[in-house]
Amino acid sequence: MLTWSAVLAAIGLLIFWWGLIWPQLPYSIYAPFVVIAGLYLTPVALLLVGSTFIAELLVLTWRTPQLPQALAITALAIVIIIMSATSRSRARLGVQGSRGESMFVDLRDRLRAFGELPELPGGWHAETAVESAYGQSFSGDFVVATRSPDGRWFEVVLVDVSGKGVQAGTRSLLLSGALGGLLGEQEPNRFLTAANNYLLRQNWDEGFATAVHVSIDLATGDYTIGSAGHPPAVQFNNGSGRWEVLGEAAGPLLGVIDDATYIRSYRRLGRGDALVLYTDGVVESRFRDLTVGVDRMLGAAERLVRGGFAGGAKRLCASARAGETDDRAVVMIWRD
Repeated sequence: MLTWSAVLAAIGLLIFWWGLIWPQLPYSIYAPFVVIAGLYLTPVALLLVGSTFIAELLVLTWRTPQLPQALAITALAIVIIIMSATSRSRARLGVQGSRGESMFVDLRDRLRAFGELPELPGGWHAETAVESAYGQSFSGDFVVATRSPDGRWFEVVLVDVSGKGVQAGTRSLLLSGALGGLLGEQEPNRFLTAANNYLLRQNWDEGFATAVHVSIDLATGDYTIGSAGHPPAVQFNNGSGRWEVLGEAAGPLLGVIDDATYIRSYRRLGRGDALVLYTDGVVESRFRDLTVGVDRMLGAAERLVRGGFAGGAKRLCASARAGETDDRAVVMIWRD
């Protein structure tokens, strides 16, 4: 940091000397170095370097006082104030330069990696779609999935953390890591209880989340499903040709109630059947009842039956009535 300060101070003195022998030198030449100082210096070092620049410009202006020079000094002072705020923000994170951006990019990529689905055996298919509010990099909705070492069991959990976009991004990352560690290590009927206990221990100001968890036996198609304050999953039954809302496996929000009990439902995915998990951003709208949103989504899902389920997760996300005002996520699992 001392090296950067010394280099920038030396550049400032060089520009000052140049300005003494060439009065027509534009003061805007200082601006790039102020920006560099804001990116790479600590707040104190930036204040010292910036003050030095301003003092040098005042001396140059005193020699040939003109309005453009005074305006240039004012503009440069504003840039220094803005970069000081940026430097203080970076100092709070303990990073300088581009490392802060690199860290957040890495966190975003890790969150997305948790949502990658494992390869499934022939006849089985699954896909996800996660869209954040207003196209932000982080989403309060996320997916975590795993497959047992013997390949027989496939587990997936879809979670909606309180808040949206960047606001919920850090909580999503922490919770996805924790649930990734629990998934496959806990008995399915204990998973939501363990997740609830974890959230209660965090004591977050907005420490609640909704979740739906599915564990599927890939050999038989039998599965168990449990919900924690989450919108009900829907299943397409190839035999009847109809979609069914699975509302019986409902439990309280995660992170709200101690010793919460989560009821699970036991069902089967047969040949040609499909299961859809989704977050409230897909069906919720400000002025409509939630059941209306579910019916609307089922209408979009009905069109998938005719055209095939592949790509259906993205299409259901795109059909959300809330549009880009809320995070949206869909998981679709089906059998040939």
